[in-house]
Amino acid sequence: MDVQEVRKLDAYLKKVFGNPKIRVVPRPKKDDSAEVYIGEEFVGVLFVDDEDDDRSFQFQMAILEDDLADV
Repeated sequence: MDVQEVRKLDAYLKKVFGNPKIRVVPRPKKDDSAEVYIGEEFVGVLFVDDEDDDRSFQFQMAILEDDLADV
């Protein structure tokens, strides 16, 4: 992912989720993914999918059982 693509994904997620605190950050030494934060809290990873020359992105978010204890 280049810087321009990261910026577009950042703007898209802010718009879709209505949350200006979302940040998409490039991953060091990786060009196929970026990290997603809300404020300072890491929430997941965006992966590039270039299969069949049809570029798309997948957002992966892990929810631990411990995270659900306070709900």
